[in-house]
Amino acid sequence: MVARLVLAGVLIVAGLLKIDTPALSVEAVRAYELLPVSLTPVVGYGLPVLEIVVGVFLAAGLLTRTAGVAGALLMFVFVVGIISAWARGLRIDCGCFGTGGVLEAWEEPNYLGTILRDIGLVALGVWVAWFPPGKFALDSALGLTSSRDKDDDEDLDKDEETV
Repeated sequence: MVARLVLAGVLIVAGLLKIDTPALSVEAVRAYELLPVSLTPVVGYGLPVLEIVVGVFLAAGLLTRTAGVAGALLMFVFVVGIISAWARGLRIDCGCFGTGGVLEAWEEPNYLGTILRDIGLVALGVWVAWFPPGKFALDSALGLTSSRDKDDDEDLDKDEETV
């Protein structure tokens, strides 16, 4: 549950910080120089919405495994984008939490820290996708878990009892 809520919180905060300034989000996407100019507005406007939606699903524990995969994939794409920018010598802010784009001459990028953080978030998404959602997820309350999830939950409960 902790992995799910941490990833959810990061995605929701990141999306909310971008959604009210879509022009800055588009500028951040454009700074990566990876997409055709015609696609940067689509991604710049759509990314905050996607982050919020995936984050809300994770927070609620609804379609938890699918949301975990989506969160992990988002973070993986961010890692690839940041590595690409670093390898090509671009001096940009990732745009992860609102502002982004080309850095001023006196500003230094923090590529390594951002990459390590996002790899950790990929790991959280994989964890959420791999393990059953648990009893504090809407999936469980609505009966949306598979029989495999229920068996895994019982195994985890037995493990906790023996500790």
